[in-house]
Amino acid sequence: MFMSTVAGMTSPTPSRPLLILIAGPYASGTGGDPALMQRNLERLEEAAWPIFAAGHIPMIGEWVALPVLRSAGGHGPLDPLATEVMYPTAQRLLQHCDAVLRLPGGSRGADQDVAIARERGLPVYSTIAEIPRMPEISR
Repeated sequence: MFMSTVAGMTSPTPSRPLLILIAGPYASGTGGDPALMQRNLERLEEAAWPIFAAGHIPMIGEWVALPVLRSAGGHGPLDPLATEVMYPTAQRLLQHCDAVLRLPGGSRGADQDVAIARERGLPVYSTIAEIPRMPEISR
């Protein structure tokens, strides 16, 4: 059986595709600049294909939180309503995730995601190479 090591822990190859939350900077370090936030989102999304290609399901909290925020009348991540939507969405989403991929860069939200994942005993990967591949991938 193939084994994967994450932060000194060994885990078996999963028997089903994992739902993996991609966590990293989104609004952090942007000074509220929408173009920089978009670039950060694109950076998070760059990790989606390799996770999918490994046989898993990539998830980014903003994919869920931003439409929820808009439908609640918010106008983006700097809207006062965002504090009621962005982090709570990630917390709820983590109840369904099997692992987290933490991308580099300072981010209070991503650090919270990692802390919640560790509390739940979920693997936290720091590189895509650490994520175990599914034995057979049907595309």
